[in-house]
Amino acid sequence: MNEQLRLAMARQGFTPDDLAAACAVDPKTVGRWLAGRVPHARHRWTTAGLLSVAEDDIWPSPQRASPARLRAEPVGCYPNRASVPRELWLSLLESTERRIDVLVYSGTFFAQTNPHVARMLTARARAGVTVRLCFADPAGNAVAQRDREEELDGTLAAKIRASLTYYRVLLTEPGCEIRLHNATVYASLFRYDDNLLANPHVWGQPASANPLIHLRRGAGAELGWFEQYVTSFEALWETARRWDGTTIDKTSKE
Repeated sequence: MNEQLRLAMARQGFTPDDLAAACAVDPKTVGRWLAGRVPHARHRWTTAGLLSVAEDDIWPSPQRASPARLRAEPVGCYPNRASVPRELWLSLLESTERRIDVLVYSGTFFAQTNPHVARMLTARARAGVTVRLCFADPAGNAVAQRDREEELDGTLAAKIRASLTYYRVLLTEPGCEIRLHNATVYASLFRYDDNLLANPHVWGQPASANPLIHLRRGAGAELGWFEQYVTSFEALWETARRWDGTTIDKTSKE
């Protein structure tokens, strides 16, 4: 019996059927995992991400438990953002205890795939979690440039304004802050404590069509990927301006 897998599933409220559906396998396959069989690598990554645990905690391996594991390494890799199971987004958000950081251009999918995201973020903030959301300034040069690169015909700014309306309720919530940046973003970032989802941007393509890497922070990770992304977020956050809740394009009315 894989007791660590069973306990991780219990902590996250996952049944064998739930895990089977998320991994696109038969429930009997999950039963064999629980009985001690080691899954294929892609299923190990997906399961570890869904259950918010390190892969080696569920399936220890002398090879995988090398000193290199002390640095943040990918615990999951997806061909595009749409391939990330919805359950992973929800479980990371709901289990966060200290910090949630988000860096995007519009982040439209973040709310459209989870209409209750603002309410969930409010709940985390009231539980003591610091929530920082950083969207692109719809009136900024960076948005205009990105719009041209993706050939969006001037629609990106409108998408950002529409997305921001979901989060206006957070402006008066202690522990929550929303800022607008005017910078080229090379990867959308979604940090939940020691888990970080990095969605690199390929020139001319929407972020949703690009790969996503799930990183987990480890001891001694000062030079790891996780810390590099966190450092870049902090630097950009300092340059961004606080959003006052206004989504109207003031320049178009002048």
